[in-house]
Amino acid sequence: MAYQVLARKWRPKTFREMIGQEHVLRTLINALDNDRLHHAYLFTGTRGVGKTTIARILSKCLNCEAGVSSVPCGQCGTCKEMDEGRFVDLIEVDAASRTKVEDTRELLENVQYAPTSGRYKVYLIDEVHMLSTHSFNALLKTLEEPPPHVKFLLATTDPQKLPATILSRCLQFSLKNMPPQRIVEHLSHILSQEEIEFEKASLWEIGRAADGSVRDAMSLTDQAIAYGNGRLTTEDVRLMLGSIDRTYVLQLITAIANGNVKAALDVVGEASNYAPDYPGLLAELLALLHRVAIKQALPQLVDDSLGDDEVITQLAGEMTAEDVQLYYQIALIGRKDLPLSPDGRAGLEMVLLRMMLFKPGGTPPAKGLGDKSEQASSPPQVRRPPGQLKAGGEGTFRSQFPPAASPVTLEQAANSVASENNQPARALLSRVVENRELAEPARIVEPARIVEPARIEKNAAINLASVPLSSVSSSDVAEPVLAKVSEEEVFKEEVYAEKKGRDTVVELVQPPKNTEALATKSVLADAKPEEGLVIDDEWFQLVGQLDIAGNTLNMARNCALETRSDWHFEFTLDIRHEALVNNERIQKLQNALAAHFNKAVTLAVQVSAPKQKTPDQWAEEIRLQNCEKATEILHADPVVQSLQQRFQAVIDPESITPKF
Repeated sequence: MAYQVLARKWRPKTFREMIGQEHVLRTLINALDNDRLHHAYLFTGTRGVGKTTIARILSKCLNCEAGVSSVPCGQCGTCKEMDEGRFVDLIEVDAASRTKVEDTRELLENVQYAPTSGRYKVYLIDEVHMLSTHSFNALLKTLEEPPPHVKFLLATTDPQKLPATILSRCLQFSLKNMPPQRIVEHLSHILSQEEIEFEKASLWEIGRAADGSVRDAMSLTDQAIAYGNGRLTTEDVRLMLGSIDRTYVLQLITAIANGNVKAALDVVGEASNYAPDYPGLLAELLALLHRVAIKQALPQLVDDSLGDDEVITQLAGEMTAEDVQLYYQIALIGRKDLPLSPDGRAGLEMVLLRMMLFKPGGTPPAKGLGDKSEQASSPPQVRRPPGQLKAGGEGTFRSQFPPAASPVTLEQAANSVASENNQPARALLSRVVENRELAEPARIVEPARIVEPARIEKNAAINLASVPLSSVSSSDVAEPVLAKVSEEEVFKEEVYAEKKGRDTVVELVQPPKNTEALATKSVLADAKPEEGLVIDDEWFQLVGQLDIAGNTLNMARNCALETRSDWHFEFTLDIRHEALVNNERIQKLQNALAAHFNKAVTLAVQVSAPKQKTPDQWAEEIRLQNCEKATEILHADPVVQSLQQRFQAVIDPESITPKF
């Protein structure tokens, strides 16, 4: 009898002979035993993981003469014909060679006919993703509603290429790659049955080389048996696969751990006599470093299947966890860069030198900073550079320079402009600050963001009325202002400044004492309406002072006070916010008003279109007005105009945030 290769001889004939794929087998076994069969199955996964094998076993289970079950008898004529590949009602189609729509139509013409001898007519379509779009369209209707005597079993290595219409009509099973350990166990069983002598380490070499495919592992085993003349040794398998002797890898890692450059280069020179696969050598080094790292973290997880447990234990004790991680990262990146090196050996040697010579040794102190005691006593550095632009709003300026360009500060821009106008830069900056009506910082990004409080002269025009009261705190006010103007002067006096031949009077408003408490209130309490606007000032100011929060406060913001008679309030809630109103929130609002006035109050809320503006509507109108004013001030600023002219900077309108 002619020799039969191991992959065909030991191909499983029942589900119980399968290795792995338990998640798929469990579903199929339960479906067969409980008669819950679908009409179309799709098996996906890489080559050699059992897609076609499972499909054939399923077909045998469906047609066994003993009945439909997960355990075919294997003795009836149908089972024997299945095993021999000559069962007429199992139609195996290679989609890679029959991609045309005519082939698919010819195939489907016979679907309507009953099976010849079996219970079901089974269509096994392998590599189904190779079918054309027209073939898939021709298959759709039949695949969705086939005759009761037909089952479709589809297999593919690339399910992403299948149309969603096909996937939705099938039960999909994704088969997993086999881990090396399962492959080694399976090969050990087969070789023991075949009475072939083998070394366990040689099977691990085959298991890793198979890359998750059982069929590849069986084919490599056949080749190794022929290479070793009926015997599998580790050295023979490595030579056959072209892999590196692990002794070289162990010598390399030992030299790296000891920092012995000469020993490492000598090992590379000795290994180069065998024309090694240098990327493969780095891969072996990575695998060894991985085992060392696992040994350091969880020693019980590392087995002695490769016979190197003693060396791994010794390396795990001699090397620090940080060094292992550093070596692994350098080797990983070096393997990616290896094809770019002039030759493989030079690239490998540079990676090894990088491991041994590039070790973190701490950050040296910068030159000129003095000793540690001097550094410790020195004040902290100011993070933000000088030259802060003050304007009526906070804006971000984006330059059209490439990202590599150095940041351009306001002071540098002023120096450049001043040099052309033959005047000192500091004088120009001083004049810019004096021309400001509003004193809030703006950010200039070129490309870095610059935020620095500018110096404000005592006689400069300031408008703190434009600053939200909830945002004012001692940390937000520039230090020069606090140093030159006392608190009483800031909040009780009017500051007069002469600007371009006319007097500008700006009234300073005192911030509330309990700033933190007010910050949690509505912005309505902080906003001030523009002069000349006629609004219900009482309700506009009152809503932010009430002891309410959450949805109750949200309801109050969207209510307009229509009338008030003594201590009775009548509100209209905007119909768009009808979901906010309920008896509980109305009661909370009434209690808050009573507590605020220390009087018994009543109120009524109706849902309709308000005749008056709600507090939220007034706040939004004021915000838009302030945003327009801030934009005008930023565009009129001479320094901003200079940046736009000289550096093609543009103002990002979305970044402008008014501070009043």
